[in-house]
Amino acid sequence: MSQPFNVPRPFQRLLVACATFAVLASAQAASLDEIKENSRIRIGYANETPFAYTETDGRVTGESPEIAKIIFEKMGFKQVDGVLTEWGSLIPGLRAGRFDVIAAGMYITPARCKQVIFTDPQYALPDTLLVAQGNPKNLHSYADIAKNPDVKLAIMAGTVNLAYARDSGIKDAQILQVPDTTAQLQAVRAGRADAAVGTQLTMKGLAKKGGDKVEAIADFTDDPAHTGYGALAFRPEDKALRDAVNAEMKQWLGSEEHLKTVAPFGFDRSNVTDKTAAELCAQQ
Repeated sequence: MSQPFNVPRPFQRLLVACATFAVLASAQAASLDEIKENSRIRIGYANETPFAYTETDGRVTGESPEIAKIIFEKMGFKQVDGVLTEWGSLIPGLRAGRFDVIAAGMYITPARCKQVIFTDPQYALPDTLLVAQGNPKNLHSYADIAKNPDVKLAIMAGTVNLAYARDSGIKDAQILQVPDTTAQLQAVRAGRADAAVGTQLTMKGLAKKGGDKVEAIADFTDDPAHTGYGALAFRPEDKALRDAVNAEMKQWLGSEEHLKTVAPFGFDRSNVTDKTAAELCAQQ
């Protein structure tokens, strides 16, 4: 069709912008409708107890997948499929379309908010250290590790703990990056690392698996700003889907059904938070 005869150039640009917005809004709605029509959704997760992991019988479970299953069931989805990947591949895998949502207890951080969009958080959780039994190096903070250049810290690749460690003055030569929590436990048990860092629940779980050779310390001193807020994550173009999930979760989080669902994974009412994704994404 020929260009409108009397439309000034600024208004032409405005018309194009409006048309583009309409197309994007339509595509966004189609994404939600398409997923709902299929009645099937794929969740991406990494093996990290208790947030998301595979049972010995192959069943996908953990705090985040169990929440996702219930919420999507309430929304009318009949099938929720799990897609296992390494932690560092979760966001690239989501953006590449390997799955529709990350259900792995992923923390909301400003850096991640530039790549994905989050629901409001499902929980608030502090970190701690896994160390050899008796804590022979007397480690109680990132600062303790930073001041002893001989201490090695095992960190799961792709987690926020890497930035926290570096910001606290821990040198890269002291950091052992590993693919998962099992590797963190193995590193501490074998003496290749003096400590591993992660969420309080994860480190307690590893200590239980590790027997009498390791322990999760009870008195880790950390910046309160490092408290983790975990949520489901979506592609930026799937805002309609995210908003629908968020609305459903707002009615459910903190309910007796929610607390009963997450109790087997070590969560309770103290982990429920009123923080929002918008607040956490805006933090400096």
